[in-house]
Amino acid sequence: MRRTPTKKGPSNSTSSSNSSAIDQFRSGGRPATKEFEFIDQLYHSYAKNSSGIIDPEGIEHLCSDLEIDHTDVRILMLAWKMQSEKQGYFTLEEWRRGFKSLRVDTLNKLKKALPDLEKEVQRPSNHVNFYSYAFQYCLTEEKQKTIDIESICQLLELVLGSVFPPQVDSFVQYLRIQSDYKVINMDQWMGFYRFCNEISFPDFGNYDAELAWPLILDNFVEWMRLK
Repeated sequence: MRRTPTKKGPSNSTSSSNSSAIDQFRSGGRPATKEFEFIDQLYHSYAKNSSGIIDPEGIEHLCSDLEIDHTDVRILMLAWKMQSEKQGYFTLEEWRRGFKSLRVDTLNKLKKALPDLEKEVQRPSNHVNFYSYAFQYCLTEEKQKTIDIESICQLLELVLGSVFPPQVDSFVQYLRIQSDYKVINMDQWMGFYRFCNEISFPDFGNYDAELAWPLILDNFVEWMRLK
């Protein structure tokens, strides 16, 4: 139960106190500032009343208003910009961080910022960070360290398919027909990113299996050469 603060001197009216308390609750326990006024208003139009957090239903609503599908990679890019920790959920702090970084405070401005966000993610210095984040974002259970093959295939197509189409298409095809691996870990995930950036494809002329590549990539290259 919320405490009523003790004040010296004359107290404000009951309605004023209640309004102030509601504003403080809605701003995540801190008094709302002018800087976040419109950002917070937009957040609460999608947040669940009971939890004060944007959940998967709220994100679908946001996607609908942005006129993009909820599986669109730009939503993942937005989560990356917010540094969202839990898949399918945005906290007020994450929302503020993302909107402030994008320099937007309305839905209209967010729509217009999406193309620039895509360009930002595609910069090499950012893309490796985004690629790593995408894996971590999909670890939905406590202490989870791996992701099942089918989810990995979908994630690869989403975050890397437009950058390295032949490599991703071939690797996804291999992952779906092989039977040695049921899950993929972070080391294997990042190894494939390095593979795409460093190895000539599809001849694999500079691939050296003696180097520290994940075994799954040795198997993939062998499979490709036998095709």
